[in-house]
Amino acid sequence: MTLPIEEGALLWTPAPAFASGSQLARFMTWLRDTRGLDFPDYDSLWQWSVTDLEAFWEALRAYFDVHFDTPASTVLERRVMPGARWFPGATLNYVQQVFRHAGTGAARQRTAIRHAGEARPLADISWQTLEAEVASLAHALREMGVGTGDRVVGYLPNIPATVVAFLATASLGAIWSGCAPDMGQVAVIDRIRQIEPKVLVAIDAYQYGGKVHDRTAVVGDLVAALPSLTDVVTVTSGLVSAAAPPSPQPRGDGHTMRWHRWADTLTHDVPLTPTPVPFDHPLWIVYSSGTTGMPKPIVHGHGGIVLEQLKLLAFHVDLDADDVFHWYSSSGWIMWNAQIGGLLVGTPIALYDGNPGWPDAGVLWRFADDARVTVFGAGAAFYTAGMKAEVVPSAIADLSRLRAIGSTGSPLPAEAYAWIHSHVRKDIWIAPISGCTDFAGAFVAGCPLLPVHAGEMQCRCLGARVEAFNEQGKAVIDEVGELVCTEPMPSMPLFLWGDSDGKRYRDSYFDMWPQVWRHGDWIKITSRGGAIIYGRSDATINRHGIRMGTSELYRVVEELPEVLDSMVVDLEYLGRESYMPLFVVLRDGHALDDALRTTLCARIRSALSSRHVPNEILQVPAVPRTLSGKKMEVPIKKLLLGHARDKIANRDAMANPDSLDWYFAYAESFLARQMR
Repeated sequence: MTLPIEEGALLWTPAPAFASGSQLARFMTWLRDTRGLDFPDYDSLWQWSVTDLEAFWEALRAYFDVHFDTPASTVLERRVMPGARWFPGATLNYVQQVFRHAGTGAARQRTAIRHAGEARPLADISWQTLEAEVASLAHALREMGVGTGDRVVGYLPNIPATVVAFLATASLGAIWSGCAPDMGQVAVIDRIRQIEPKVLVAIDAYQYGGKVHDRTAVVGDLVAALPSLTDVVTVTSGLVSAAAPPSPQPRGDGHTMRWHRWADTLTHDVPLTPTPVPFDHPLWIVYSSGTTGMPKPIVHGHGGIVLEQLKLLAFHVDLDADDVFHWYSSSGWIMWNAQIGGLLVGTPIALYDGNPGWPDAGVLWRFADDARVTVFGAGAAFYTAGMKAEVVPSAIADLSRLRAIGSTGSPLPAEAYAWIHSHVRKDIWIAPISGCTDFAGAFVAGCPLLPVHAGEMQCRCLGARVEAFNEQGKAVIDEVGELVCTEPMPSMPLFLWGDSDGKRYRDSYFDMWPQVWRHGDWIKITSRGGAIIYGRSDATINRHGIRMGTSELYRVVEELPEVLDSMVVDLEYLGRESYMPLFVVLRDGHALDDALRTTLCARIRSALSSRHVPNEILQVPAVPRTLSGKKMEVPIKKLLLGHARDKIANRDAMANPDSLDWYFAYAESFLARQMR
C-alpha cells in the first residue's frame, strides 16, 4: 500500500513536554548551568559541537560521568584525520560503564535483557544474572589463557549468550569479533581468519523461518580453518542432538585444542573485575568491505565507542532507564553492537532471534507488544515490506507504549514515513539514522527537539561535521553530493587489522579528499538542517542493510570454470526498490541457461548469504575496465541510475571502451522498464 505524500511534508512536531523531557534538553540545561553555554536551538548546539571539539567531547564525558581509572592528559592530541588521538593517558573499560547501571540490593533484579525467538518464548535476564554470567565466562576465558589483546570470535545468533560472550571478552581487555551463523562459511572464514583468534564461541544450530539449520559441521570446518585457535566453547541451542565436546586434540603446531560446554563456563561464582585499558585500546573488530581484496577488519576502541554510543542513544534516540529498546538485527550487523549499547545508558534491551516475516509479517510488532518495547528499530526494508504487504501493525498489536520508531540500513522513502504514521500510530516520533559499520555510529539521525519531515532525517549528529560535497569538493545545501565528514570523531577506526602501514585505511576513506572522510553515500543537506540519504555513491553492495564488497561475490562466482569474468552493481537509491544485476562473461562454448543461473545463485547463497543473490543474471561480451584493469562498477551503476552516457566514463581511460556499447543498450531498456 503506497500512500501519496510529498518529500519534505511536515509530519510531526514534538509536544513541549516531549521536547523538554528529553535527554538532549537536559544536556542543554546542564551545559548552561555548569559551563555557561546557552544554546537557543539545536543548530547552534551542533555548530558548537563540531567547532569546539575538545569542549564538546569533554562535556559529553562529564555529563555521563564516564569514569577514567587514570585521567587523560588532554582531550584531543592531534586534530587530524586519520591520526587523531583522543583522551591520551586515560584508562577505562566498556564493561565497567555498562555495569555501573546494575545497582544494588533489589535494584539488581531489574531487567537488563528481554529476549525471544522463533524457538524460544519471551524471557527476562536481570542485571544480577547478566553480571554473574559475564564474570563467570570471563573467569573461564582467563583460565583458557585469554588476556589483553587476544581475539575471541563468536559464531552466534542474536541471543543473550552473544551479549554475555562479548561483555566477558571486553572485560578482560581481549578483542571481540562476531559473525552470524546465517552467513556463508566462506564469508565467515574470510573475516575471522585474518585476525587469528584464540577462542571460538559457536552455536550448534539456529532456527530461521521455521527451519532448523544444523551448524555442527560448519563449526568443525571453522576450527579446521583457524590454526590459531586453542579453545572452542559450544553453545547448545536445543534444536539438534547435543553431542559431547570432543576430547582435547593435538594440532599440527604442537598445541592442544580444547573444547568446552557453554553451561560449564557459567558455573564460576566470582566477582566481575573489568581490566582498565587505554582509551584507544581495541574493543571489537567488525567487518566492512571495499570493492577489492578481503573484507576490511575494522578496529574500534573502548573509549571512542563508549562516547559515541552514549551520544547517539541518549541524545538522538532519547533512551533512558525507563525505556525498553529493540532494534531488529542480525548479530553480524553493526546495529547489533548499537543495540547492546543501550546497556551503557541503563536501558533494558529486547532481542529477537528469527525471521521478521515468519510466520507472518506481524511477528516483530507482536514481539514489541509482548516485550513492552518503547523504542523500536529495524532496517528500512522491514518497513517498506510491511507497507507493500498491507500490514496494519496497530490492528495486530498494542503499540501504545511505543514512542519512537527508528530505521537504518538503506534510505527510508517518504511513503514509508506516511505508512508508519497511518498504520503504527499517528503521534509517534520517526527517527531514522544513517551511519555505518566503519565508525560504529551515525552521521545523521533524529532529534527530539525538531519536527519530522517525510523522507528526511532530522539533523546532523552532534560532534559529526557532515557535509554534502559537490564534484569540486565544496559543501552545498539543498543539492545532492558526496557525504563527507570534515572533522575527526572518537569512534573512527583505530586501524584496520593487518594494515601495518595504514595504506588500506587511507585508501578506504581518504582517497578522494585528503583529511576528509568520504563515506560513499549520496546525501542532501536541506536548508532547514535535515538530511536525505539517496543510496551508495560507491560500488559497495548494500542488501537489506548488510554491506559487502563486490570482491567477495566475484571470488565465489569466478571460481566456476564456465565464468571468465563478472561484475555486479547494487542499484539502491531513494524511492526505488533495491535491484542488483550480475553480469557474467562466459568461456567460449558456454551459454547462460537456467541450470547455470541456478548454480550461480546457490553458490552465492551458500558462500555469502541469501541477501546477496542477484535479482537478475545477464551474459555480457565483456566487463568494462580501466587502463589499470579495475572493473568499472561505479560508472555502470551511474548509467543504470539514469546518468548521461557521456558523463559516466572517459573512454580514453579505458582498456576496452567498446565494451560500453552493450551496457548503453541494456540501460536504455532497463530505464524504460523502470518508468512503467
